[in-house]
Amino acid sequence: MKQYLNLILAAVFILFAYFQYNDPDPLLWIIAYTYVASCILLYQYTELSLIPITIGVIISLGLFISYIPYIYDWVKDGMPSITGSMKAESPYIEMVRESLGILLILLVLDFYFIKLLRKRP
Repeated sequence: MKQYLNLILAAVFILFAYFQYNDPDPLLWIIAYTYVASCILLYQYTELSLIPITIGVIISLGLFISYIPYIYDWVKDGMPSITGSMKAESPYIEMVRESLGILLILLVLDFYFIKLLRKRP
């Protein structure tokens, strides 16, 4: 059952990557979401996933930290809806949306990183 959940999660990230074609910076997000799906599949089928997952955690943590000023501005502005139109009305709206994508990536990679650490003798 667990292997099916890993495959479903990898498929969800492939779908996330597919739907990024209309994003202002599609290549970045297609690569990021495909990388996460690849890490999940490496975890599922090989013993070689620790290094790619660790690299992903470090990069996504650094990126998320770099988005904190935009999140702060959004909160300071009263947290207006970021789901309205696809065209961002305020400069930080797109950045907040992207920070949520990075946070999702970070949480998933952290989950697999912790699972790997628990597996180790």
